[in-house]
Amino acid sequence: MNDSRVTKLTDRRQLMVIFNPTAGRRRGRAMAQVMRLLEGQVDITQRRTAARGDAEAFARETPLGAIALVAGGDGTANEVANGLLAAGGGEMAILPLGTANVLAAELGIFNLAGAAGAAARGPLLTCRPGLANGRGFLLMAGAGFDAHVVANVSPKLKRLLGKGAYVVETLRQLARFAFPRYRVTVDGVVHDVASVIVARGHFYGGRFIVAPEARLESDELHVCLFERWGRRQTLRFGLALLLGRLPHTAGFRVIAGRQIKVSVLCDAGERRRQPVQIDGDDALTLPVSINLASAAVRLLQPA
Repeated sequence: MNDSRVTKLTDRRQLMVIFNPTAGRRRGRAMAQVMRLLEGQVDITQRRTAARGDAEAFARETPLGAIALVAGGDGTANEVANGLLAAGGGEMAILPLGTANVLAAELGIFNLAGAAGAAARGPLLTCRPGLANGRGFLLMAGAGFDAHVVANVSPKLKRLLGKGAYVVETLRQLARFAFPRYRVTVDGVVHDVASVIVARGHFYGGRFIVAPEARLESDELHVCLFERWGRRQTLRFGLALLLGRLPHTAGFRVIAGRQIKVSVLCDAGERRRQPVQIDGDDALTLPVSINLASAAVRLLQPA
């Protein structure tokens, strides 16, 4: 990473806030509250997004020495991380205003005061994002049942119900999903599975744990393998996740690796597109190759 992009912790920090002004009243109030908390502690400029891709473009243009403050959810953070990667690396802080806010949970940010404190004076955590077909991710890349849920969830319902929209789409997918089989190759070793999540952190969908040993600063990817097929097994995995028991559930295991390939092995008679979700957004289509980026993103966390 270009050292000229790194802010010294002794300096008064410069924040470039990347924010969607049409995100709604609740998010607008939260944004205003954090700006009040940061007043007098840091220098702030704002870039307002108008369309998908703006956050990534703004992050690529982050001034030297400035920190990109993401005011949004995991999808917006993903855009900013990819913009920073395209610029050779950089620093970002999180104001969690999304649905699940998994990245904030990984960093130990659980409220607006914590977000403001991290942005103003928090230490830096160095993370090498994962790359899925060259697209960066900070949290996860998944194929199988969860990717189909993410790809088909209604944006309108998501705005109305938040996480509840994913419950609705999960039930819908249970009724129609064909349960194809996927081939996952981890450092040359082949596994045939029902679903897979390649994780950088240990949380999923909020604060539910899928990969207990995974951490953002690790130099390994943690590959979560769902090895049993069908509706009953999917329901069993889902219940175990909600109860905090998934890592100890039969038919589920996590292995560490650095070079991962995922493809669809058997489509069970279906010709549906096989999506890949990245940080909670429908982003790619199988097959996919996954590894770690050479550049790093430095994330601010609470002191």
